Amino acid sequence: MQMNKKMIATALSGVAAASIVGAVAFAQAPAAPAAAPPPPAPMSFFVTSVGNGDGANMGGLAGADKHCQDLATAAGRGSVTWHAYLSTQGPGGVNARDRIGKGPWFNAKGQKIGDSVAQIHGDTVEFGRMGVAMGKMISLNEKGSPVNGVGDMPNEHDMLTGSQPDGTAYPAAKDMTCKNWTSNSDGTAQLGHSDKQGGNNGSWNSSHASRGCSQPNLVATGGAGKYYCFAVN
Repeated sequence: MQMNKKMIATALSGVAAASIVGAVAFAQAPAAPAAAPPPPAPMSFFVTSVGNGDGANMGGLAGADKHCQDLATAAGRGSVTWHAYLSTQGPGGVNARDRIGKGPWFNAKGQKIGDSVAQIHGDTVEFGRMGVAMGKMISLNEKGSPVNGVGDMPNEHDMLTGSQPDGTAYPAAKDMTCKNWTSNSDGTAQLGHSDKQGGNNGSWNSSHASRGCSQPNLVATGGAGKYYCFAVN
């Protein structure tokens, strides 16, 4: 019986020693390298860091698109086609929602703005509940910087859009596009809020009308003649 106890004790000691050696070896084994995070998606949306400088007169859609393209090129993203999110009215009128490609779109830091035209405009009840991922810290300019919003001096959150909430143009009876973005005097421009705050209507694309089309009038309502640019391909 004594022999059996010694044999059992020796066997248990061996098992314990082997467990300790195994544990030490496991602890000393190099950890597997962590998987590298995927690179951020390239920028396909931004707010213009500056307007065209002449109020809402941008030389029409062509001039606005060129401004988007030039800013994107300076930021290293000129290899894709950029369009301004702007509607025009009257004969040959264009809906802003039809100018921006299919999505998805990402800001300069790789944060997703939205997946599709239908989603960012809330075309269904589900999309309406989801909303659009915009706001001061995500509606960035092409340099990756936020745009001044409510509470900042000066507030520059008013974005020229000329659009209704669903991204379509207004009827031609009332000018909401400063003569289709060719005037710095006559008419008004419908505006959205890049930070989605203020004015009892935080819509990103259709909050309220401007006081007029001149640069001073755009500034007076909380803007600077800026607008949204989307990569269409």
